[in-house]
Amino acid sequence: MTPARTMFQKIWDDHVIDTFPDGTCLLAVDRQMLYEGTSYQAFESLRASGRPVRRPGASIAVPDHLVPTKDRARATMTEGSRHMVEALEQNCDDFGIPQIRLEDVRQGIVHVVGPEQGFTLPGLVLVCADSHTSTHGAFGALAFGVGTSELEHVLATQTLTQRPWLTMRCTLRGPLPPLLSGKDLALAVIGHVGASGGTGHSIEFAGDAVEALSMEGRMTLCNMAVEAGARSGMVAPDETTYRWLAGRPLAPRGEAWAAALGSWRTLPSDPGAPFDAEEVLDVATLSPRVTWGTSPEHVIGIEDRVPDPANAPSRTRSAAWRRALDYMALAPGTALRDIRVDRAFIGTCTNGRLEDLRAAAAVVRGRSVAAGVRAMVTPGSGLVRRDAEREGLDRVFVEAGFEWREPGCSMCFGSGYDHVRDGERCASSSNRNFEHRQGRGARTHLMSPAMVAAAAVTGRLTDVRELVDAV
Repeated sequence: MTPARTMFQKIWDDHVIDTFPDGTCLLAVDRQMLYEGTSYQAFESLRASGRPVRRPGASIAVPDHLVPTKDRARATMTEGSRHMVEALEQNCDDFGIPQIRLEDVRQGIVHVVGPEQGFTLPGLVLVCADSHTSTHGAFGALAFGVGTSELEHVLATQTLTQRPWLTMRCTLRGPLPPLLSGKDLALAVIGHVGASGGTGHSIEFAGDAVEALSMEGRMTLCNMAVEAGARSGMVAPDETTYRWLAGRPLAPRGEAWAAALGSWRTLPSDPGAPFDAEEVLDVATLSPRVTWGTSPEHVIGIEDRVPDPANAPSRTRSAAWRRALDYMALAPGTALRDIRVDRAFIGTCTNGRLEDLRAAAAVVRGRSVAAGVRAMVTPGSGLVRRDAEREGLDRVFVEAGFEWREPGCSMCFGSGYDHVRDGERCASSSNRNFEHRQGRGARTHLMSPAMVAAAAVTGRLTDVRELVDAV
């Protein structure tokens, strides 16, 4: 009798080429995504060694990290950014790799573009030299970030050596309350297990709260699995997945689609499959989550107060909390609702999809950005931007006082074009609130797009449920 296996184990086993005496495995890699930053050195090393790219069609490339989100003409780009974008184009031309150029309407953040194009499919092993590659696990793929030298190895061989990971199932019991989203779930999970609680694991998200999420919500949840230390996040593919993928440009069609569905339906974890760790959260009474410190694990409900380091569970945690409060210029006991913001940012590979923009626009509609707050929206791709404009969402944001930008990673990591100034406080839909992440001295509070919108129009951290009636 075949032992019950987890989804991770099924995909892993299907891709093992060889196992070495120490347990390290040589894995077949199905597909990889490239962008202008980390791919540069990989291509240079391939040239230096005289190696070709083994399967050019297994890659897709798109510039995203270093591109400006307004005044997109190349003449307005910094010399360094223009060099990297043009180098990506030249490298892809030289090695025969499919690419989406800066001027293409499909251009955007690689972790938005891949799924949008149907490049991301269930059962694949998919890599990119970016930690938030875990996003693609929302489709039942084993997707994870790699280093530059690993990317070079993949391009040259379509393989990668990896030691088997541990597995964790995180069951989220719902239903998720109205006006909450995948971002609230992600922050709740990280707050529960900690920023290192998933280290060495692939986290499979399960439970009725996860099953009820849209694909956009699932991508947000898997995107932030790495913020819990995990190698990847995964959700079992189901009818929601298949409906979302059907008809995508690079998805299978006709008989190939039927065959793919037959294979994909075998991927979910078998009943009774053993996981190395199990976590269960009841989210039926969850309130909107907001971070107060400098780690995604520094998260509480909007109704709560900033914790006191004296009450931390250990001396190490106490010291970390004190440092975080010093950086964030916050005092223990401060109510989150009393914290004023200077900036509001909606976008990124975490929350730059059409569903995210709709949720934020529902809060903004008929309101204005508070005095002294600078607010901006960067759609996750040109197609998201186009669809949002067809729905009139851009007018909702602009009329309220938001800046409506072009796609790109933007303020997520404090790019040279978009960043938070020293000492400013930003309500952000991004994925990391580390010290200086959004700019030197920037103070970041992570939350959902709807919560960012609520902060933008009130000028302070605000419970979105006070502004919008639940439907």
